[in-house]
Amino acid sequence: MPKGIALLATPDGWRHSVLTVEGGMLCGRLTDVPVDADSHQARAAAAAAVVALARDFHEACVEVTWDPPQEPWSWTGRVTPVPGDETVLPGSGG
Repeated sequence: MPKGIALLATPDGWRHSVLTVEGGMLCGRLTDVPVDADSHQARAAAAAAVVALARDFHEACVEVTWDPPQEPWSWTGRVTPVPGDETVLPGSGG
């Protein structure tokens, strides 16, 4: 289950790393986002990918909240369950 995401602008395109509650990491590239896309477009695509991942593999509804960037080319986000979703997350004690 995803718990966080990192998004990086690189010369070759937008890269992401999805952190899981189990301590794993899934890394990749936003293939549907142009290399010269702005950060709003990239963050929207990355968030949509995480929401789809949680829905398709964990039957959970989540949302991504982006933290203020520490660097102009790097963003991090927190993945949280949507209020009212009754899915129990591993390690949550629920």
